[in-house]
Amino acid sequence: MRAQPADGDLVALTLRGHSDAFATLVERYDRAVYHLAYRTLHDAEEARDVTQEAFFKAFRSLRTFKPDAKFSTWIFAIAYHACCDRLNRRRHFASEELPERADPAPGPESQAIALDEASRLRAAIDALPEKYRTVVTLFHLQGRQYEEIATVLGLPMGTVKTHLFRAKEQLRRLLGAMEVTES
Repeated sequence: MRAQPADGDLVALTLRGHSDAFATLVERYDRAVYHLAYRTLHDAEEARDVTQEAFFKAFRSLRTFKPDAKFSTWIFAIAYHACCDRLNRRRHFASEELPERADPAPGPESQAIALDEASRLRAAIDALPEKYRTVVTLFHLQGRQYEEIATVLGLPMGTVKTHLFRAKEQLRRLLGAMEVTES
């Protein structure tokens, strides 16, 4: 069994013209980038678009990648900023007239699924403000360290820790409220 090449080696190979090396990076991080985008945007189609956009921007800017940096941190930062751009565009268009969604209330199927604990947790995470949701996604769901999250989000490490603490407090309250309403 051959050892997987390191991300830095794959970047170097890509810069030397081996596009299959970049394809390996895409395969390696595609799911994690999509997951971050989906948790931030709450829209599968937009998350797919942001994932594709992030890898396209990374490929175009690969010469700016610092060899001593982690590729995962770099691609997450690109994806997160693309998500922020989309959210800003949404807020801009939200003030203009757009058609309302048909019925925002969950249907019987989603109510049945919501009884599951994992669904309750996902719903609680989704209800968090975006800044907390992103930190929870990176830390708990993707296993990133404080330093990496701070780099991806462009925040001081203390702010990342505070966001995570406040997110956990809000999750406790939200999950407690969900238990009360289900009883």
